Amino acid sequence: MPDALTALADLGLQISAADSFPFRGIRFLDRGKTAAADFPAGPGRGVRRTTLHRMMTEHAESVGVKLNWGAHVDFNALRCGWIVGADGENSLVRKWAGLDMRLRDRSRFGFRRHYQIEPWTDRMELYWGDGYQVYVTPVTPDSMCVAAISRDSQFRLDDALGGLPELAVRLSPSVILTGERGAVSSSRRLKAVYRDRVALVGDASGSVDAITGEGLRLAFRQAIALAEAIERGDLEAYASQHRQIARRPEWMAKLLLTLGDHARVRHAAMSALGAFPQIFAKMLALHVQAKRPGDNAAIVEEDDFEHEPAMSPSASERSRQCLPLS
Repeated sequence: MPDALTALADLGLQISAADSFPFRGIRFLDRGKTAAADFPAGPGRGVRRTTLHRMMTEHAESVGVKLNWGAHVDFNALRCGWIVGADGENSLVRKWAGLDMRLRDRSRFGFRRHYQIEPWTDRMELYWGDGYQVYVTPVTPDSMCVAAISRDSQFRLDDALGGLPELAVRLSPSVILTGERGAVSSSRRLKAVYRDRVALVGDASGSVDAITGEGLRLAFRQAIALAEAIERGDLEAYASQHRQIARRPEWMAKLLLTLGDHARVRHAAMSALGAFPQIFAKMLALHVQAKRPGDNAAIVEEDDFEHEPAMSPSASERSRQCLPLS
């Protein structure tokens, strides 16, 4: 979500129009009620996770990062200036470094498929069901990603579509392009995100529920903050920035999950948002933290719902040698 593209650009990478699909805002749908708003600073972009991963890998290599795919690392024999654990929710680096103590850890379960169908909307759509949500995101001119998320590990996408007949009818004539894949979506806060010269970033360092669409933006902003802290040799500064970066998404996740858990509250809120669209527009502007005219918003579709290993480059050429881990 915004400012994800701005954060990604700060890391030196642009998502091209050829590799993504634009949409201008968000639409909530709940039992015949709708609320919609546009991003205040330009269109968003849906993009496959595999596409983003390829682009980031190529960019990392272009600036001199050495990627040792499949390498075995003996942490106890490692000699380096810094270790950055960017290895996802089930981080081995986090466990090895003794950073697995959690202040909060709640999980939901998501499942997704891709459909061959021309997008019928110029917004990303979020359908509210009883205890679940379904996200519909255009990712190419002729395909869309449909994902369901709930607290029930046995709840599948077809179960969700069974409760959303309007969406099921829209999708019925289309070809299913990919099998159903799933993963855990966690709301997790750690007691600490660094120890000695080991630091965590991205989902390894904690996460917010996927309902916010903020996971990758958090990782990009954390990466920038960590690089600056490593340059100064002060990881406590990174810990402080990490808390600040996560504060707004955590608040938004609580709000949206409350709506998901309490149908009567949600129905009342949807009626109000539909009657007063300017309220929803202001909420969306707050959510995307709009700052600069002309900025784009980004929603990244988490392809396969698999958190592929992310290699973290060194802070800069001036920092000490850093061994990135996956």
